[in-house]
Amino acid sequence: MNSARSRQALVVRGGWEGHSPVEATDRFIPFLEEHGFAVEVHDSPEVYADAERLAAIDLVVQCYTQGEATDEQVLGLSAAVANGTGLAGWHGGVCDSYRGSPDYLHLTGGQWAAHPGGFVEHEVVVAPDQADHELMTGLSPRWSLDTEQYWVLTDGLNEVLATTTFEPTDETPWSESVTCPAVWTRRWGSGRVFVSTIGHKLEDLDHPDVRTLTERGLLWASR
Repeated sequence: MNSARSRQALVVRGGWEGHSPVEATDRFIPFLEEHGFAVEVHDSPEVYADAERLAAIDLVVQCYTQGEATDEQVLGLSAAVANGTGLAGWHGGVCDSYRGSPDYLHLTGGQWAAHPGGFVEHEVVVAPDQADHELMTGLSPRWSLDTEQYWVLTDGLNEVLATTTFEPTDETPWSESVTCPAVWTRRWGSGRVFVSTIGHKLEDLDHPDVRTLTERGLLWASR
């Protein structure tokens, strides 16, 4: 009899419906199951306060835009990641969550600030020194997208894998080019964090490079 334990994935999805949290995560749940995960889905962050449950989780997929989480819930998630549970997500489901929680921001290492112009044509560029990173190898060096371009505020603990640049115009309040991280990883204690800012539209997640990167990120972050 095979007594090997299946890896456990927890999907927390909800919040602002404009990011299609159910449909977006449903794109990746079969992929996780194919890679040996038993997947459990929750529609609120309440489970983050259950330390015993989180201790058994190998990967948390966070897809909950805006919303609120209590200090107990956020600190429970942060402690679980520090103890080895992986955390991964994309777009506002991970970097525009629980705006009232500094501890959540500290954990993820980045916060959405703006998406100037709404849907705009822009490029995401693989950081030259990360082209051989296990998450980036074989991907195109730059991707052209027509969707929300995320301006994020981040810190130096992140390992930036890809960037995007905002160019000034006569109408913008910024007068110089601004380059922001678009994809990053982060070590948090014994755990790994993967954040991609791409994914406002379901079609964004179907872009071949974005899809491959996101799937790799989920597996990379897992315990």
